[in-house]
Amino acid sequence: MNQPFSGFSKLSKEEKINWIAKEYFSTPDEAKALLKQYWNTDEKIQKLHDEFIENTITNFYIPLGVAPNFLINGKYSTIPMAIEESSVVAAASKAAKFWSTRGGFKATVLNTEKIGQVHFIYKGDISKLELFFAQTKSSFFSETQSITANMQKRGGGILNIELKDKTNLIPNYFQLHATFETKDSMGANFINSCLEQFANTLKKEALHYNLFTEEEKNIQVVMSILSNYVPNCIVRAEVSCPVEALEEKHIPNATVFAERFVQAVQIAEVEPYRAVTHNKGIMNGIDAVIIATGNDFRAVEAGIHAYASRSGQYSSLSHAKIENGIFTFWLEVPLALGTVGGLTSLHPLVKLSLEMLEKPSAQELMQFVAVAGLAQNFGALRSLTTSGIQEGHMKMHLNNILNQLEATDEERAAVRKHFKHEVVTHSGAVNFIENIRK
Repeated sequence: MNQPFSGFSKLSKEEKINWIAKEYFSTPDEAKALLKQYWNTDEKIQKLHDEFIENTITNFYIPLGVAPNFLINGKYSTIPMAIEESSVVAAASKAAKFWSTRGGFKATVLNTEKIGQVHFIYKGDISKLELFFAQTKSSFFSETQSITANMQKRGGGILNIELKDKTNLIPNYFQLHATFETKDSMGANFINSCLEQFANTLKKEALHYNLFTEEEKNIQVVMSILSNYVPNCIVRAEVSCPVEALEEKHIPNATVFAERFVQAVQIAEVEPYRAVTHNKGIMNGIDAVIIATGNDFRAVEAGIHAYASRSGQYSSLSHAKIENGIFTFWLEVPLALGTVGGLTSLHPLVKLSLEMLEKPSAQELMQFVAVAGLAQNFGALRSLTTSGIQEGHMKMHLNNILNQLEATDEERAAVRKHFKHEVVTHSGAVNFIENIRK
């Protein structure tokens, strides 16, 4: 394509597909057939998917799996996980089963405070701005009453509003920093609506404030937006047991395993290069549940990684210790989640996932998500500190290799038999298939 396409969004889905197939593919008919192959045969469901975003042409599927046997706060649950990466669900399931006989997971929501900010420029006497804010603070609450009424009925609403001086960072830069409780909704629309009203109130009240000069009255609002960094919306998940109880077939020496496990976590606490991959493993579990339950994994990712950097250096989200013969492994993560609103009431599989979790509250969902992250991290660290991570991962990845090679059922059976006691490698699988075919 050598020039912009004008009016693409106004085309029908069929017209969009025809244009893309003709413009970018050497075999347009094959491209169109592939795109249509992934349409849902139920027209109602397909229309629903088409309207989630803009310029839709088809559906992009990822698998939805389940990890059973999670004993959380004394109750068994099966956790839905939507993810495309091999071995994630298997590792979570294995960790769940391991801890189900050792007391299970404990999960606690420590706080549920969410944050939004009005960013503005004020050129004038800071002491006058502080006095103005103190005298008009009640107006920010009263003028958002129509927005907050329903949320207040559910026990939520605006918790507090502060004026923050950020002029040491940018000249004349200030914030209205607000905290919120949004109960079972993630609350993005609610928070943003409140913030935009705060901005209107700020500008209106400033224009009529007698102590301001004309320049001081001209407050410039740059933007009003929630923050996905929620360091006071925290959930803790942990497991613990006597060190000797860690022993099993793959852990013949529990003391050595526990010490090496703690050392591995300590390395991730102090070494950012290791911490990034360590936390990525945690996010394998967290993201999979976030996606399955219709929440915003990009927002969660951004907030969690910011939290991992709160000391000034990127560090491990999880921690481990051995005290008085007791092994303890835990994490604390910020999670702003919802179980009402958004996709939670629209996407059929999201509704199914939430029902599988017995229709949790937002706080209960926070616990499921944190536990999935901890389980995934435990599974990864157990492999890394014992047999190594590739042995198990590559066995799970073998299906992908066989699919790439378009292996027959007979070839698949032969490959699996061969690698039952051999280390799986991509080149090894390719060579074995080629030798069979010769």
